[in-house]
Amino acid sequence: MSSVRDQEPRLVVVGGGLAGCEAAWQASRRGVEVVLYDMKPERLTAAHVSEDLAELVCSNSLRALPVHNAVGLLKEEMRRLGSLILEAADATSVPAGRALAVDRTGFAQYVTRAIEENSRIELRRELVPQIPDDPLVVLATGPLTAPEMARDLQRMLGEEYLYFYDAIAPTLYADSIDSSVVFRASRYEEGEGDYLNVPLDADQYRAFVDALLAAETVPLHAFERALYFEGCLPIEEMARRGPKTLAYGPMKPVGLVDPRTGKRPHAVVQLRQEDASGVLFNLVGFQTKLRIGEQKRIFRTLPGLEKAVFARLGSVHRNTYINAPLRLEPSLELKARKGLYLAGQMAGVEGYVESAALGGLAGTHAARAALGLPWVQPGPETAHGALLAHLGNASSRDFQPMNVNFGLFPPLESQPGPGRPRKQPKREKHEAMAARGLEAIERYRSAVAAEIV
Repeated sequence: MSSVRDQEPRLVVVGGGLAGCEAAWQASRRGVEVVLYDMKPERLTAAHVSEDLAELVCSNSLRALPVHNAVGLLKEEMRRLGSLILEAADATSVPAGRALAVDRTGFAQYVTRAIEENSRIELRRELVPQIPDDPLVVLATGPLTAPEMARDLQRMLGEEYLYFYDAIAPTLYADSIDSSVVFRASRYEEGEGDYLNVPLDADQYRAFVDALLAAETVPLHAFERALYFEGCLPIEEMARRGPKTLAYGPMKPVGLVDPRTGKRPHAVVQLRQEDASGVLFNLVGFQTKLRIGEQKRIFRTLPGLEKAVFARLGSVHRNTYINAPLRLEPSLELKARKGLYLAGQMAGVEGYVESAALGGLAGTHAARAALGLPWVQPGPETAHGALLAHLGNASSRDFQPMNVNFGLFPPLESQPGPGRPRKQPKREKHEAMAARGLEAIERYRSAVAAEIV
């Protein structure tokens, strides 16, 4: 383990997830000594399976690759800003078409090793029950913040948290999948493809939906409301929205042809590779809060999965976040306490990439404060700036966490010329917004690069 020995720590980071590790990394790059706390192995949550830092719940948690997709742009911006998380992801990636998927174990080990070998970061494996009194702190305890820390922050804010439930999809062993039924293909792409596809005809699809609707789920506490994030609804919740919802959502068959019939199936379940060796596959979009027995029974009714062996079953957990428009400065500093920065999902974003990006910003802002430098805000044209704009400008009455998307960006300037400008195709518009964002992130990088050692 590396050690900070010569002076009092300049920055304390609480939380060893993606956001906390990125915050510590960016601060250390600027010559700031960091103490990073992680509560594992003293305490594990339902989402933890190892003692490594920066654990992911599924291989595709980092989502789309192309920069004409907003999260793809965010990742490219992070690369250009020297992100440890993107360095680890690129080093441990596995095939997933147009998505950045990683070997989850290798990814967490890469980040853990980098943190442990960094001479400016001291990693302390212990639970921090309350907000440290240090002058500069980044709180990145994530959606599963320890109850003691949550209560301390709640006392400081003087209000109840907002919350929602996030669900995890099951993972299967590849050798338990029937390859005579399940076929490999990616939507609209030629060649073998990166996904396994479970084809369903109309009767099989209806039977599956009926089974979901009749299944027993894990009950919520009576004093809590089920506020699901729209981008991560449990599969059974989607089924309740109508009999065709799944066929137009995660089970849509468009762009796929079953080689056994030469026709498009009525619906499909896609499986994505979870690890570099191809041993594990994740059911895409099948996050669930079904009881364990119900999961095994229902998912084994799917064609080709009759003998499925589960490496991990789906689960549900509580995500905790603050009302960012009321409580956070644009720098991610908490209004209630000078020198305390929030990062990750607790700050009001959804998704691992977005959380890591906020960690990088919080670490950079806190490091500049430690060095006596003013904080610098990335332009609103960047994906980083768009996230900050959401945290600052969203309605505080019904604030909800948000994935990065081009709807958060300022619009493009109108095209010059006589008459009304032509309406740009969506792909062309997003490519232009991405090009504009990359230009703007270079200006931000130049503005915060001088202190990097």
